[in-house]
Amino acid sequence: MTDPGRSADHDPGRSRGPDLELRAVRGMGEIRPGDDLPAIVADALAPLAPQDGDIVVVTSKVVSKAEGRIRPAAEREQAITEESVRLVASRAHPGGITRIVEHRTGLVLAAAGVDASNTDDGTILLLPVDSDASARAIAERLRSRFGAAIGVVVSDTLGRAWRVGQTDVAIGAAGVRVLEPVGTDANGRPLLVTAPAIADEIAGAAELVAGKADGVPVVLVRGLGRHVTDLDEPGARRLVRPPGDDMFRLGSDEAYRAGREAGRIDALAEAGAQHAG
Repeated sequence: MTDPGRSADHDPGRSRGPDLELRAVRGMGEIRPGDDLPAIVADALAPLAPQDGDIVVVTSKVVSKAEGRIRPAAEREQAITEESVRLVASRAHPGGITRIVEHRTGLVLAAAGVDASNTDDGTILLLPVDSDASARAIAERLRSRFGAAIGVVVSDTLGRAWRVGQTDVAIGAAGVRVLEPVGTDANGRPLLVTAPAIADEIAGAAELVAGKADGVPVVLVRGLGRHVTDLDEPGARRLVRPPGDDMFRLGSDEAYRAGREAGRIDALAEAGAQHAG
């Protein structure tokens, strides 16, 4: 997949963006608990001759499988509860109740990321324990094996507030600049809040190559070497919005109930104060 960019004739004075190549990595086979995933990924990548500046996107499904994050499907609701630290919103529907929760890693997503796709019948997969650490382990192995500065992104599929559909985002990263503040626009005007979520954009692009039904858990991204860093760069956890900056901490129904309860408590307190007076 190559982005030819705009020609100089069409867009004079603008610098041409980099060519971008994304290649599906095949031949890994089914991943089982206890498998040495970094070694398996390295073996599958070897025919593509990884080089400095490459970024490898690994779906969280295979990370979860290798780490044994598998439960019986009958325990789905219990698993969601155990993986959650806060209920953000819930909606009843004919098939049950959908819960949007804050995962213990800070991610806000449906069903705490518990998923029954691309796993054996009768089982579910939980998110990795620490996706940044998982990405780092893979990156360390790849850098050692190929003698090249290679970044790693662990991806998962999330829905978006205000938008229909899902896209892949980065839930783990190592050796990749996940966020890139931009100082000015093309005309030199200051950009005070613009900061492209580079790792999310890479994960979304890789999903176009991997697909949900094609059984491709790894994608090699070439052409973004400027975003590859040392392994001490902050991981994808940096992309989780701090609670103090979150303007939408609750779903609308939950916020309404909380406000009504707060009003009731205030009214009781005021009545008590008037009675005491």
